[in-house]
Amino acid sequence: MKKMNPTLGAITLALMAGFVVTGCQNKTEEAAEVRADALENQADAVRESGEVRADALEDSADRLDTRTDGVDSAAEQAVENQAEAVREGTEATADSIENKADAVRDAAK
Repeated sequence: MKKMNPTLGAITLALMAGFVVTGCQNKTEEAAEVRADALENQADAVRESGEVRADALEDSADRLDTRTDGVDSAAEQAVENQAEAVREGTEATADSIENKADAVRDAAK
């Protein structure tokens, strides 16, 4: 029976361990990528939802002012301010979610 060179055995063992670690890292990175993509999709949905709500508020604001004098009534302006607040709030929420997605990706590296 032929004996294996101890150095060759150590190198082989090190290479096998490297492949195992690399495989785990790839799976971890892939899982993180899937999670980060899901978070980004959630952020997109939050933005879209905010836009829809803000647009609806602006439409209702337009119905409050029946004059075509170019001057917003106080009620119309108040509702338009609400619409802007919805946009800003959902944008901040979406940005926060995207930051979480970036953190997930960074943690997997």
